[in-house]
Amino acid sequence: MDIREIQNLIKFVSKSGATEVKLEMDDFKITIKTTLEGSEPTTTYVQQMPVSQAPAAPAPATTPVAVVEVNEDSKYITIKSPIIGTLYRKPSPDKPVFVEVGSTISKGDVVCVIEAMKLFNEIESEISGKIVKILVDDSSPVEFDQPLFLVDPS
Repeated sequence: MDIREIQNLIKFVSKSGATEVKLEMDDFKITIKTTLEGSEPTTTYVQQMPVSQAPAAPAPATTPVAVVEVNEDSKYITIKSPIIGTLYRKPSPDKPVFVEVGSTISKGDVVCVIEAMKLFNEIESEISGKIVKILVDDSSPVEFDQPLFLVDPS
């Protein structure tokens, strides 16, 4: 099961009204717990089961970013998280951050890295512009579709 299928499962469960769903397959278990509107956010647990054969380590993935207008009146565009994971603003602890407020970015530039299930996914910008606001701190957990950056495309 890949990350997109997990994300679709989470969306389906949250819309279904179920409060808890457990899915167990040969190599992993997923537990999705939801609560009523207005209380705690959805919690998802993914547990990798031991596998008899050691799989090859996958290469870091590059994930496209969803770009959505904030609202009709705003001139800023929001870069949102395409996956659930932990956001890192630096490629490694001893390196500088990918972008700062005021940084000019081009389409295809890496703006951050999101770690999901021990894979580091480079998040690339789908637009060109200037970073106006950074909405998430370094090493913070992020949810699917959570706003990460505000960009001025002009």
